[in-house]
Amino acid sequence: MRNEEPKKNDPLSEKSFLFSLRIIKLNRFLQDKHRDYVLSKQILRSGTAIGALIAEGKYAQSKADFLNKLTIALKEASETEYWIRILHASQYIDDTMYQSIYKDLDEILRLLISSTKTVKGSQK
Repeated sequence: MRNEEPKKNDPLSEKSFLFSLRIIKLNRFLQDKHRDYVLSKQILRSGTAIGALIAEGKYAQSKADFLNKLTIALKEASETEYWIRILHASQYIDDTMYQSIYKDLDEILRLLISSTKTVKGSQK
């Protein structure tokens, strides 16, 4: 049986996996506490897609395919950032929850930006 968590030597995979778990919990919170199914579904889709795309990239057919997966993951992370800001501005999540989840997302965004730049640089 495979271990469900990514290895510690792959920070992007590890952080995106753990972030997906946080997003799933946030989705449950939004549905249970606020009876919201529209925003919670949006953030669930974009927030979990980040890790799924990074996982897909591990078996990319080429560097271009790998870069494409990371670029789409970056777009999903940007969309997730938007939904988190909306949830905070509409007071669905408080300042503490917002800052905590935003900090995790910001780390992933920085890693994705750095990774895409590295891959682009190696293609020249």
